Amino acid sequence: MNDLKAVLAAMPIPVLAIDPSGRICSANRRAADLLGNDMTGRHFATALRQPAIIAAIEAAQSGAGGQEAPFVSSDHGVEMQWRAMISKAVLSDEVVIVSFLDETSQADADTMRRDFVANVSHELKTPLTALLGFIETLQGPARNDPAARDTFLEIMAREAGRMDRLTQDLLSLSRVERDERRRPDGRVPLGALVATSVQAMTPVADGHGVTIEFHEQRGLDDIPGDADQLAQVLSNLIENAIKYGRKDEAKNGAKNGAKNGRDSGVISVTLAGSDSDPRLQCQVQRVDVTDHGEGIEAHHLARLTERFYRVDSHRSRAVGGTGLGLAIAKHIVNRHRGRLEVASTPGEGSIFSIILPAR
Repeated sequence: MNDLKAVLAAMPIPVLAIDPSGRICSANRRAADLLGNDMTGRHFATALRQPAIIAAIEAAQSGAGGQEAPFVSSDHGVEMQWRAMISKAVLSDEVVIVSFLDETSQADADTMRRDFVANVSHELKTPLTALLGFIETLQGPARNDPAARDTFLEIMAREAGRMDRLTQDLLSLSRVERDERRRPDGRVPLGALVATSVQAMTPVADGHGVTIEFHEQRGLDDIPGDADQLAQVLSNLIENAIKYGRKDEAKNGAKNGAKNGRDSGVISVTLAGSDSDPRLQCQVQRVDVTDHGEGIEAHHLARLTERFYRVDSHRSRAVGGTGLGLAIAKHIVNRHRGRLEVASTPGEGSIFSIILPAR
């Protein structure tokens, strides 16, 4: 039995042994962390308490051969998924060995994949349904109605554009995920890149009655980076600030826009360097995109970079959002070994920050 304890102790996964009487005769440290320190000497049914694994152990005891069963545990309120592998071993006595393989990551990946497919299907179904309905109408009742035809064609163009933006963002997300583990090997003048992004977004801002102010710390060196990807992040954050950074005047009133001396029609983009960063532990350059709009409630902040997560679904779709922009931005920033931060105060506005290693 001492040999059995030594073997179990060397195993890198939770493992326990059950003697012919059904009592746990040995367990390694990892099994104790999973199931508790007081297992030894207890009947396995009282220690495991889940019907599937109990039935599998009983089948192995009766000579049915190797068995598998799911097992679920909780780690500080987080559900963990395990696969229990059960087989007999002949030592001094016949014992049943139960080992636990952690499948939590795989289960989470499967859930994310299912959710992703469901979300994509949902996002495509609405515009497709609209297009099919309008096509059917144009082929029938509205065939000879010029006014209706023009109205329907305008809506169809808008819905087709929505699907095109979604597919483009899906392709972009796929590309950045593929390259995320490969650090960029080029160097980028971040100041010039931010200035170009601000200039490119100025016509969009003008169309929304928004002014972009750019404040730059001069003399900053080039940083490691992919210029196209960083430009994509900057354009996304500036465009979001333009579209969502203005207060709803009908809901808040013009006087709220000037509350605390802040104009919700002004966006500021600031670039600055720092000799150290407490989390990245290196010299960094930081871009802050600040709006003075309605802000975001605290419970939304941690989920903003999830795929298809929207604070206001109706408003996002109305302005052409796909729900993927911030997810793409997060992956690009991760590729650059930086971080994306969001700070927001409801009623006062939001700050989206990109912090990138300077070397």
